[in-house]
Amino acid sequence: MEAVRRWRTDWRYPTTLLCIYGFFSTVKPLEPFLILYLTGPDKNLTTEQVNNQIFPVWTYSYLSVLVPVFLLTDWLRYKPVVVFQCVTLVITTAMLLWLKSVPAMQAMQFFYGVVTASEVAYFSYIYSVVDLKRYRKATSYSRSVQLLGSTVGSVLGQLLVSFQLMSYNNILMLTLVLTVVALLVSCLLPMPRQSMFFHRRRTGRKIAKRHVDVTGDATEHTSRAKVSLEKMRDEKVEKEETEDEATPGPDEKGPKAEDLEESAGAERCSQILLQLWRDFLQCYSSRQLLYWSVWWAMATCGYNQTVNYVQVLWEHVQPSQNFSIYNGGVEAVSNLLGAATAYGIGFTEVRWDQWGELALGGFSGVGAAALFLMTFTGNIWVCYSGYVIFKCLYMLLITIAMYQIAADLSMERYALVFGANNFGALALQTIITSVVVDSGGLGLSIIPQFTIYASYFSLIAVVFSLRGLFTIWRTQRSNKSHEFAPPVKTEPPDSEEHRF
Repeated sequence: MEAVRRWRTDWRYPTTLLCIYGFFSTVKPLEPFLILYLTGPDKNLTTEQVNNQIFPVWTYSYLSVLVPVFLLTDWLRYKPVVVFQCVTLVITTAMLLWLKSVPAMQAMQFFYGVVTASEVAYFSYIYSVVDLKRYRKATSYSRSVQLLGSTVGSVLGQLLVSFQLMSYNNILMLTLVLTVVALLVSCLLPMPRQSMFFHRRRTGRKIAKRHVDVTGDATEHTSRAKVSLEKMRDEKVEKEETEDEATPGPDEKGPKAEDLEESAGAERCSQILLQLWRDFLQCYSSRQLLYWSVWWAMATCGYNQTVNYVQVLWEHVQPSQNFSIYNGGVEAVSNLLGAATAYGIGFTEVRWDQWGELALGGFSGVGAAALFLMTFTGNIWVCYSGYVIFKCLYMLLITIAMYQIAADLSMERYALVFGANNFGALALQTIITSVVVDSGGLGLSIIPQFTIYASYFSLIAVVFSLRGLFTIWRTQRSNKSHEFAPPVKTEPPDSEEHRF
């Protein structure tokens, strides 16, 4: 019993539970075959209904609940939102399994948008219950296990469909069972005692640089980068005096009540929101951070649109069932290669502050070419290959962007910038969806849609390539001016002017 008690107070206990939850909640064997399922005999929907009426609801839902969920996650201290996310995921899976009409599927997409918005709780929970020096390992484990779950789900779905071991409905039933397991595990998570904004420590304890592995990708945003986060001084906090050597485990005695900031009930929420707004303005006053954030928002918008509707494109390129059943394998390969590409960037020695913007523009251009190839090819294997290339390039570039943005930000400010960039991406995505995809707008078919997405990335490539060339020219010009600057003459120390 003593060994069990010690394990429950150790950082491995919440990390293990969170990883188990992350794995089971992301194993979705049917996801690569969702279009086949919805347009098949089980649901009997048309491709136009799925493309123009059902899928757009996810974007609207995600945008509408993102900010409230972001604030509630911190106010409720993460765990309740993690449990809520899993409950909503159970509802989503059950609706997909047992309901059939277009309005029902639209409601299902609304709940799935809530699930996606609630992922911020999963990504933030670990920092409130794990010791500072364990952040790097805990982050690596919790984020990598999501990639593992997604890959296992794609491979499992591919095997079940290819060998006809299960029907689509039975695969969904299996997914529902796995989601219920994740729900039970989420209930066992320890309740954090603090959060980033609403339940912060009042004592100004000295915190050294934080080294965190960041993996991007909400739902589909899985990338890895080693990031150094330096704790910055808070103007309203007392002068830092002592060093915080460890954070107590979830079941140990936590800090005294006077060491914690009172929650929003005592300290008005308006003051906290005002401080967040000031931090927001200060963060984006950096021109370099602003440029990288603009790329983040624009590229994530285009990436989400591509991933959301690529199955419709695959069905258009090759409607034969014999080829479409390889969707799961393609998703698994793209996930693994994307993660490997993003991981490998951490071992490169490149001055990203000088060459990064040109890399954003150049690789975005290659991604645009891959999208054009996917759009106009008549070969499904070429289309698959273009998708893998596009996804790997996005993983690579979003990793570089995360590194550049997070390098000089505190944990709290990075979370704020991360949320703001994703909100900007969703706002752009909502505009594109409502105009291009939604049946209430233009309601375009899949080929014109992907032509627009490819042109969109071409625009990103041109803008950031020009910006990158300008940055390199300015840097080289500055170096040359320093190199050929005449030396400053100084009088000898024994001259008359230096005698006293």
